[in-house]
Amino acid sequence: MVRRFAKILMLVLLEFSTVALCAQNKKQAILKDTIGQKDAGDLIKALFHTEVKGTANDTVGLKPSASLVPALGYSLQTRLAILLAGNMAFRTAPQSKVSTIASNLAYTQNNQITLAILSSLWSHDNNYNFVGVARLFKYSQSTYGLGSNSNLAISDPMVFDFVHFSEVALRKMSGNFYLGGGYIIDYHADINPQQIQNKAASEYFDYDPKKHTTSSGITLNGLIDTRDSPINAYKGFYAAYEFRQNLKQLGSTSAWNSLILDVRKYIRFPANSNNVLAFWSYNWLTLSGRPPYLDLPSTLWDPNTNAGRGYIQGRFRGAQMIYGEAEYRYQITRNGLIGGVLFVNAETFSAQPGTRLQSIQPAYGPGLRIKLNKVSRTNVAIDYGFGTQGSRGLLINVGELF
Repeated sequence: MVRRFAKILMLVLLEFSTVALCAQNKKQAILKDTIGQKDAGDLIKALFHTEVKGTANDTVGLKPSASLVPALGYSLQTRLAILLAGNMAFRTAPQSKVSTIASNLAYTQNNQITLAILSSLWSHDNNYNFVGVARLFKYSQSTYGLGSNSNLAISDPMVFDFVHFSEVALRKMSGNFYLGGGYIIDYHADINPQQIQNKAASEYFDYDPKKHTTSSGITLNGLIDTRDSPINAYKGFYAAYEFRQNLKQLGSTSAWNSLILDVRKYIRFPANSNNVLAFWSYNWLTLSGRPPYLDLPSTLWDPNTNAGRGYIQGRFRGAQMIYGEAEYRYQITRNGLIGGVLFVNAETFSAQPGTRLQSIQPAYGPGLRIKLNKVSRTNVAIDYGFGTQGSRGLLINVGELF
């Protein structure tokens, strides 16, 4: 573990950060969050007496505040990963909410290739929010069967290609409340179980397996967002819902619909600090129909692949998913360069559509945070989670998990 942390510290020294900031319409409450704070650019400057662009104490302005970092990542699903991760934060007008674009390109020790791009763009008057997700995976993953009573020791590997695209347009209705809709597609190709030797694989075959599946449909969406930052919130509330209707007329393998409820709350604790109590509830429910096996709700298959620290991706899968998490984020150094987290989460799944929820599976663990960019509040996140049945593992990410 010490060697891994040392690698991350070396990684931070290589961080490339470019920031261009608007000097107008600054709010004292926002400026206070960065006064006296340090990040990787300040560390490079101190160690090598080198001027690093973009380390001024300021807030996100009209011109982008961007971080791009070549990194080493790690998860139970991928093992070691070489990745290029970045994010960009900016405002379309001085008083608009912060727009963000985040991307991640990775090649893993398991010969997986993943590309993910997530965006949230606000209009200049905050009347419209455009939210997009694009993912392209050449992937391998084990399946453990359905439900949260499944056994970690009973698994079979599977390989597949995966393409996801969604785009949602939201219109302001009142205050911070938005309504809208969009289009979404999930396409799995060349699905190939590598072994057919135990219950996990047979459950996949019993479920109506196919070599290629498509889930294509329309969504109805709602959003309330009062967070002070979409990258690393110190305070505020976030709630979103997505009703998804997949239609054969749009190319879906089968007709089915689902509902996702995503709720988050952030509280400064103590109130005059940058320490934060963060809460997250993520509920993914199949309402009717029979989704393809790989489109069923599953651990770490939310849009940010973060719901389920302490377990391997795809560990639990089923028609219904109920998930909750709490995390305490705190500064270790007064300048904010180094921080820590303590987290606990729990999830429960049903098996086939129409069946009941099964056992609750908890997880917990500590984490380390290293500030890459104090303006956008971007951190390198290093977490170690412990789950049930001996599940445990390291997770390295750029940015907070929720």
